Amino acid sequence: MPSPTPIDPDTAGAPVPVLAIIALSLAALANGVALRITDALLPRLATEFSITLGEASQVVTMFAIAYGFAQLLFGPLGDRFGKYRVIAWACAASALTSMLCGLAPGYGGLLVARLLAGATAAAVIPLAMAWIGDVVPYEQRQPVLARFLIGQISGFALGIWAGGFAADHLDWRTPFLVLGAFFLLMALVLGHVQRRLPASALRRAPRDGSRRSSTIDEFRAVLASRWGRIVLLAVFLEGGSLYGVLPFVAAHLHERFSLSLSNSGALVMVFAAGGIVYAFGAKRLVQNLSEPAMIRSGAILMATSLALTAFAQAWWWVLPACIVMGFGYYMMHNTLQVQATQMAPERRGAAVAAFAGSFFLGQSAGVALAGLRVESVGTAGILVTGAVAVAFCAWNFNRQRRPLLAAAPLPPST
Repeated sequence: MPSPTPIDPDTAGAPVPVLAIIALSLAALANGVALRITDALLPRLATEFSITLGEASQVVTMFAIAYGFAQLLFGPLGDRFGKYRVIAWACAASALTSMLCGLAPGYGGLLVARLLAGATAAAVIPLAMAWIGDVVPYEQRQPVLARFLIGQISGFALGIWAGGFAADHLDWRTPFLVLGAFFLLMALVLGHVQRRLPASALRRAPRDGSRRSSTIDEFRAVLASRWGRIVLLAVFLEGGSLYGVLPFVAAHLHERFSLSLSNSGALVMVFAAGGIVYAFGAKRLVQNLSEPAMIRSGAILMATSLALTAFAQAWWWVLPACIVMGFGYYMMHNTLQVQATQMAPERRGAAVAAFAGSFFLGQSAGVALAGLRVESVGTAGILVTGAVAVAFCAWNFNRQRRPLLAAAPLPPST
């Protein structure tokens, strides 16, 4: 049985393309804003369109569903046409779909536009991760991925804050229009960087024979690995557990402590601060903790923070809770991401796309289920459910991982 994390010889000794990764990180920032911009807007959208909070949460669900299923397209496209090039194309398309969100004539139009926005944004993070997997040696990959994700982390924070600020002070359309302009800028920047990358950083996945394998064949090959199936199930459960309930945190603070939506969003955005702390400490953590310990510790921190947020007796309790939650999330998720880059190195675009697809389909399922239950159990009940689910996710992943490690120990470099 092959090792869950084989060493990729193609990247051995390769220099890390710092400027290209910075450009990808900025694109990830735009992507993070797109993902989280509606979280703190939910109560405003519910009022604007005379719908319930659960119904308003469909703007999150629609984006996540499209984001997940679009991976079936972008992963193989990245392998065939070049990952960096496809990311630039996706940013250009996201500029258009973000504008459509801001110009939507009503709630139905907004749902359609968010569906399209999720589909176009889907390429950025998974293909960027896969490209980093192509050009960065395995032993350097987890810290590099962590630093790359500072862009997405910052985008999460900015998106939550911008949504809350718009809900209190601006037209709800404004943040979507600004986001569209930023995506257009990033498309131009990425195109400029891509034209200056060496051929070795633009390599496409090799093909056996002259016939191109179909999209279905690409994903079938990824799913053929038992380790791949374990990682995909873990990230599906993780997405449903945490990001299925995270959109309701701002609404919880708004209802429980009568905070403005902009202040609620500002509190939740410190989730990103925990992620940034993790990113800068990732190298030391990786050196001192095993991967199962990273998964277990991250889940414990997330579950504890969600429970503390649910039962907080004062609004300021949520400040440290969200910081710890962000730290724990990236501790667990970044470990899973590194595994995703090694599930099928010869089909890395498809493998990481499957990983991202599973994550966002899990998120869409989690948000949908939470939206159905929030009116009956309340936002606190939703957060507690997420805490229990994320603990189960980590326990189940480590339980399934153990026999594989016993049969095929990890290489010393990991």
